[in-house]
Amino acid sequence: MSEKNMGRLAQDMKREIIAIISRLKDPRLGGGLLTVTRLDVTPDLDVAKVYVSVLGNPDGPAPVVEALNHSAGHVRTELSRKMHIRKAPRLIFVEDDGAAYAAHINELLKELNVDGGEPAAETDGE
Repeated sequence: MSEKNMGRLAQDMKREIIAIISRLKDPRLGGGLLTVTRLDVTPDLDVAKVYVSVLGNPDGPAPVVEALNHSAGHVRTELSRKMHIRKAPRLIFVEDDGAAYAAHINELLKELNVDGGEPAAETDGE
């Protein structure tokens, strides 16, 4: 399959997976903001790695990722029905810490600005 078609297929799968996850009734999934950030599919459609970002969950992202991996078979079955594909890839849910890393970098930059003093003041040429 061409690279363009694989990208389109991955985007369609991502959209359907988001819809399926939103309908799951596992209480471990309702504690915070759950976002599917990206989906990587192998060229032979055997495995799909689903990267999820979990923010605001008091227990951290580990129970959410565990719950998603526990329900991966159900999500896979629903995905194959919705997309009308014969062989849906095996889904592996992985924590994507990109948002948490970006928040950490922003905090570090704020500290540098506060501790580093005021920005250089502009002087007049008079």
